Parts: sequence; C-alpha cells; structure tokens
Amino acid sequence: MKKTAEQWRQQLDEESYRVCREKGTERPFTGKYNDHRERGEYVCICCGEKLFESATKFDAGCGWPSFYQQASESVGSREDSTLGMSRTEIICTNCDSHLGHVFTDGPDPTGLRYCVNSVSLDFKPAE
Repeated sequence: MKKTAEQWRQQLDEESYRVCREKGTERPFTGKYNDHRERGEYVCICCGEKLFESATKFDAGCGWPSFYQQASESVGSREDSTLGMSRTEIICTNCDSHLGHVFTDGPDPTGLRYCVNSVSLDFKPAE
C-alpha cells in the first residue's frame, strides 16, 4: 500500500501520523489500549490489516499494549539502531506502518513481548 505523506496526513490524526509514519513513540501509560480488556482483534490504524488478537494480550507493566504473539504475517520486523540502541522494530507489512518493538522478555509460549503504540492500532470487538 503506497500513499504520499499528504495522503497519510489527511487520513491520520497528528499523533498517529507521528508514530506510524515517522517512527515516533507515544508516552507510556497514555494509550487507549494499554488497559483495554475487550475480546476481539487489533488492526492497523493505517490499513485495517489484522495484527493481534486480544487472547494474546498481557499486562507487561511497561505502559504500552503488549502481546506475546502476532495474529498474522502482517506483523513484520527489522533492525532498529536509532537512539544508540539495538532493537527490533515491528511494522505492518501491508502499509509499512511503525507499530513498536518486539523484545525477548515475554511470557510463554513464545517468550516474546510485542510492545505496541496504541495510536498505531484500531480495535474490532468480537461478535
């Protein structure tokens, strides 16, 4: 999915644009999905692609929604060496939206913690 910066600016609010298109980070404990407990699926705010299911969400205490498993191959990763750190960025493979980062300190069964910015997500409740 290819859009110009102007097209993304028209679609997204200022904070979502900063995080998703410019690889920003929302402040911890401020995101609307950090303490969210409804059943359903989390999708990309930019393109609607399914990313995570509520059954894999857990409270990591880090201030951002955390999941131990992705719901589809739409969550990709790449190395991120910004800010003098070595991390693994997670992106939506459909639209190249920045979602957050994945770490290896998560719970079983995967041992992964997908740490995601709420503003990069939308939620679809279970029917």
